[in-house]
Amino acid sequence: MFVHPLPRRDAPPLGQAAAAFLERFREAPTTRRTYAETLDVLAAAADGPDLPVDAAFTPEAAAAAMARWEAAAPSTWNKHLAALRSFAAYGLRQEWLAADPTRFLERRRAPRRGDRSVPAARLEALLADTRHELRERVLWRMLYETAARAEEVLTLDVADLDPAMRRARIHAKGGAVEYVHWATPTARLLPRLLAGRTSGPVFLADRRSPAAGSRARALADVDPATGRGRLSYPRAEYLFKQASKRHDPHGDGWTLHRLRHSALTHLAEAGRSAAELQAKSRHQHLATLGKYVRLGEETAAAITAEHDPHRRR
Repeated sequence: MFVHPLPRRDAPPLGQAAAAFLERFREAPTTRRTYAETLDVLAAAADGPDLPVDAAFTPEAAAAAMARWEAAAPSTWNKHLAALRSFAAYGLRQEWLAADPTRFLERRRAPRRGDRSVPAARLEALLADTRHELRERVLWRMLYETAARAEEVLTLDVADLDPAMRRARIHAKGGAVEYVHWATPTARLLPRLLAGRTSGPVFLADRRSPAAGSRARALADVDPATGRGRLSYPRAEYLFKQASKRHDPHGDGWTLHRLRHSALTHLAEAGRSAAELQAKSRHQHLATLGKYVRLGEETAAAITAEHDPHRRR
């Protein structure tokens, strides 16, 4: 008996398919922003968004898109590959694709490192350095004191802040609404940064956002009073890496994520339990906190000094 295969649905243009896919993440703006970046690179690799998705999203186009992050850290590579795979899975469910175009691409294994936490004294020297702009000092302090993800803090609007309670409402992974809390240093600097503003993004770019054209931002990402757009993650990352080179003994500079890692490691070194770290970090599973509970360089140095047989009594 011969079985006729069912015809697949007519595939929409790549741009239309990507828009439908991204619409599913309306309540998760951080995820949506990351996925949109990946799909923009895919569209460029496929010579534009107008080809049908099954003709545009090919293994060759997927490989060409991922070449954009060939020299990036494994975590960055894996993040964008996950976005392409999620889009491919969506296309397969919609019967726009016959096979997964990312099937020849592999995740990269990140090397295990024991020095991701910055020693507290070295980090404090950076955070207290008044040579840096106020915006950067508030951002770095808030990231460290809240132990929040950089994307979560950069997407904060003034209306999300609760200064009286020293907290802010953020949209976490998956779109959940959660709260992060900061300490006195952030509380002292934040009013100076806002300067009376009551709306718009908390962290603003240096220049006004274009009102039209391909670089125009959504109205929600523009301060209505100054016309300045929201500070982008790449720009914030670049500024932190450049500033931290002065304090990094290796001269490489640090990533914004190391502020979160350092905050949780320092809390573990101070004796906080895994359950308390989970409350602070908002991780869903305790098992993922193992890398923070492992005590770091400062603890190792203190143990060595305390048990040095030649130390002065």
